[in-house]
Amino acid sequence: MSIRRATTADLGAIMTLERASFPTDAWSDAMMREELSSPHGWYVVDESAGTVVGYAGLRAPRGSSDADVQTIAIAEASRGRGRGRALLTALLAEAAERAVKQVFLEVRADNPVAEALYASEGFAEIGRRPHYYQPDDVDAIVMQLDVRVWVHARAGRTAETTLNDTGAERAEAPESPGASTPADGDRPKSDAGACT
Repeated sequence: MSIRRATTADLGAIMTLERASFPTDAWSDAMMREELSSPHGWYVVDESAGTVVGYAGLRAPRGSSDADVQTIAIAEASRGRGRGRALLTALLAEAAERAVKQVFLEVRADNPVAEALYASEGFAEIGRRPHYYQPDDVDAIVMQLDVRVWVHARAGRTAETTLNDTGAERAEAPESPGASTPADGDRPKSDAGACT
């Protein structure tokens, strides 16, 4: 797993995943190019053996206290290996870096794997949008995360206690909020989608 900042050079690979993951409501090449180029967006890709197998995007205008997870998608053959969680973690770490307080997303009501991933990271349902995803006629679950709580919880989850040479306990420094961890994701694209 190798996560890096996406560039417009990744557009072709991202759009291949976009169309495979969201066949009924994929974004256009122009829309995705704009997202990748926007100073308000922050997109990452996950590579395996030089091939893009996942991507994710955050819309977080600098100076804003709110951000939105726009999309997370993982190639079907690469799902179930923690890539979605790693991509989500990268987005949330960037949100924290930008001093965002709240992150929002929408997830398809027929995607319980993605919903569970988001809940496991601290997102809570705050509403529903009936018939949001068309032409599939699927509701959107709207979720919200307090970034400060996420950073604090993540530091607590990753802190390890070890013994030093004298036998005294020593707390290891927690991982940075942007460190990769296993799990799965989905796409909010103002729809959180394909990351089982």
